[in-house]
Amino acid sequence: MSRYEPAVIEAKWQEAWDAAGVFTAKRDPAKQKYYVLEMFPYPSGRIHMGHVRNYTMGDVVARYKASCGFSVLHPMGWDAFGMPAENAAMERGGHPKDWTYSNIADMRAQMKPLGLSIDWSREFATCDPEYYGQQQAMFIDMMEAGLVYRKNAVVNWDPVDMTVLANEQVIDGKGWRSGAVVERRELTQWFFKISDYAGELRAALDGLKDWPEKVRLMQANWIGQSQGLQFRFDTVAAPAGFETLEVYTTRPDTLMGASFAGISPDHPLAKALEATNPDLAAFVAECRRIGTSEEALEKAEKRGFDTGVRVKHPFDPAWELPVYIANFILMDYGTGAIFGCPAHDQRDFEFARKYGLAIDAVFTAEGAPDAPLTEAYVPMKSERVSYVRGLPGSSATTGEAGVAEAIALCEAQGIGKGVTNYRLRDWGISRQRYWGCPIPVIHCPTCGVVPEAKQNLPVQLPDDVTFDIPGNPLDRHPTWRNCTCPKCGAAARRETDTMDTFVDSSWYYARFTAPRATTPTVAEDADYWMNVDQYIGGIEHAILHLLYSRFFARAMAATGHLPQKAIEPFNALFTQGMVTHEIYKTTDAKGRPVYHLPEDVTDGKLADGTAVEIIPSAKMSKSKKNVVDPMNIIAAFGADTARWFVMSDSPPERDVEWTASGAEAAYKHLSRVWSLCVRIAELPADHSGSTDADLAKATAKAVHEVTQSIDSFAFNKAIAKLYEFTNTLAKANASKPAQQAAMRTLAQLMSPMVPHIAESIWTCQGGAGLCAQAPWPKADPALLIDDTVTLPIQINGKRRAEISVPKDMPASEVEKRALAEEDVIKFLAGQPVKKIIVVPGRIINVVV
Repeated sequence: MSRYEPAVIEAKWQEAWDAAGVFTAKRDPAKQKYYVLEMFPYPSGRIHMGHVRNYTMGDVVARYKASCGFSVLHPMGWDAFGMPAENAAMERGGHPKDWTYSNIADMRAQMKPLGLSIDWSREFATCDPEYYGQQQAMFIDMMEAGLVYRKNAVVNWDPVDMTVLANEQVIDGKGWRSGAVVERRELTQWFFKISDYAGELRAALDGLKDWPEKVRLMQANWIGQSQGLQFRFDTVAAPAGFETLEVYTTRPDTLMGASFAGISPDHPLAKALEATNPDLAAFVAECRRIGTSEEALEKAEKRGFDTGVRVKHPFDPAWELPVYIANFILMDYGTGAIFGCPAHDQRDFEFARKYGLAIDAVFTAEGAPDAPLTEAYVPMKSERVSYVRGLPGSSATTGEAGVAEAIALCEAQGIGKGVTNYRLRDWGISRQRYWGCPIPVIHCPTCGVVPEAKQNLPVQLPDDVTFDIPGNPLDRHPTWRNCTCPKCGAAARRETDTMDTFVDSSWYYARFTAPRATTPTVAEDADYWMNVDQYIGGIEHAILHLLYSRFFARAMAATGHLPQKAIEPFNALFTQGMVTHEIYKTTDAKGRPVYHLPEDVTDGKLADGTAVEIIPSAKMSKSKKNVVDPMNIIAAFGADTARWFVMSDSPPERDVEWTASGAEAAYKHLSRVWSLCVRIAELPADHSGSTDADLAKATAKAVHEVTQSIDSFAFNKAIAKLYEFTNTLAKANASKPAQQAAMRTLAQLMSPMVPHIAESIWTCQGGAGLCAQAPWPKADPALLIDDTVTLPIQINGKRRAEISVPKDMPASEVEKRALAEEDVIKFLAGQPVKKIIVVPGRIINVVV
């Protein structure tokens, strides 16, 4: 085959790999293991170039590690539950299961032509009963371990879709799908006790040295550790049972500037007052129409309602503060009650101004003039201040030291105690949806809430449901909902809530170690394969998915499903950049934007000649149609071209812009490599040369540099080195055996990135077996000692050539070699040389 024909070779080698079982992961105690995993995809129906980049990165690592002698696990699965499937069923008819499995089949068919080194025998979808049945078994184990509980909680409720929404699904106070105004409603919900691990999850971040610093910081901020004071106000004019009001504050150093106390609309005191005060009840109802997220509360107008209750200041019983219900206070952080110090907190300052409350400074900037505050004064860290009304015995200290001093002073006087609090709240997993993992509990009139018997697992979703009525079809299913109590045998009802889909993705990495087991994991397999050595995925999952996975690993270890060493499941994390593309837009007769696919635009125009507006590159989006279908690229240029391009154009942590010219350039380079391979193969057997030693040194250098680049995730640098080595090989005047050996090494070095053409080169040059199974080449250290130097040659200031010479060659000899170089003779074209300057080890300047 003289021409590069990817359509022929790619199918051929994929069949050969499958036939040889090259990528089947094997637990081999005699080998060191390596587990590489990309975040698994949601089966939306089509893969895009972002998928190609993500999975090619993982594939480069997996192939490289396998060739280095590791036993590699590189699996694939599908994050398959969730609302999009239900939405499709509602909009198009049919069943979520059919839509999901059809999409999985389509996406699998699109991924396989990429030649990924995936062990497809371990594939599963989270909607497989085999998978979610084991998830249910773990849920029951976690209930028994005290890690799961049920309580009333205030949630985001969509009154149209009739389901709980996560904070992320509330956009501008409305449901992301229905557009309905979201309500805060109190429902009985199931929770994982992630807050029990808050301190450990935060402290352990320091040990994740191979995670991006920005991800660790995002996680730390989300967990949100704070040191504060918890104390009680005595109340005045409060309902019976509310003789005290417990408050948590991170600013006890400002207690002497308190002007009001505030409670959450969901605080028990607020609920007690609702019953007798219609105006207060109306205010609370209005507050509950705001989402529950901190962001939603922060954006909302700060409003309060004076309850008529008063509290006594702990340092002066004669000093009474009004108690307001405030719409910005969360019930599930601290105690759901605060005190306000307007002089030193901007939110409290604005609230006090609005309701005419006192604004009394505790301290001022040292040397500042005595004047009314126009905004809250928050000292800089370690800034010296002058105390106006500090706690008895306090010093002029601010920041953490000032808070610590205030806590000590309050504790010494019996006013509260120091408490470490975390922003992280327990994980509410109840969802009023059909297409999710059923929560395996039963509600019995006699026994109460009891777990389903494990021998009855999985509790499977019924197939005979419809979506013509809003809400969860499990609530109205005539037979599935009704069951018998596994404890007493009486008639009972199943829990109809299903689990948050984050649960499904919080342990899939562990299931891949034994995907067909009749238990969640198998101890021997989990002990061998865990932890994930390299995890790869988008920065958008830096908080919740990773945090929940870290919690779940701990919960699985606590219930005997993972070894203790796996409580941090991902040793190394890499967050890849996006694939971007220009957006092409026209406008219709009504002035509305119309977007066009890249393949429909040529030279800035549509087929009918209409000019398009070109918007700078952005993340590929189906709605903006700036997507490139990998199948089109594979059909036109082959999978290796797509893989080479997404690895070569920029560092993998940065965005890469997809361009047609870039893809064509990648294809041309691979065609050139193949042509070089054919040329070397056709050399006469007795072809000799004079540069065997130089080629051997260049080969050793390429092995060393490409290996270093792959090890450090600098795939674009590895490809740059491969370009360089290809050019060296193309110019080499070496013997045929030397060129063939170099070409085989080039194939091995290219194989992680472009495995199909590498196999063809390997075979063409007499390589034994499959290139994918050949040991990774090692550089001879003796050949890495650089006793030559490559000097660029400039003619009248422009680089025209380069030569390699011994480091110790005299300048006069370097001049002769430079002027004898073929490219130099060509550019001189007989012109006399006025001057030649040799800068040792750096450059040769020729002036004509």
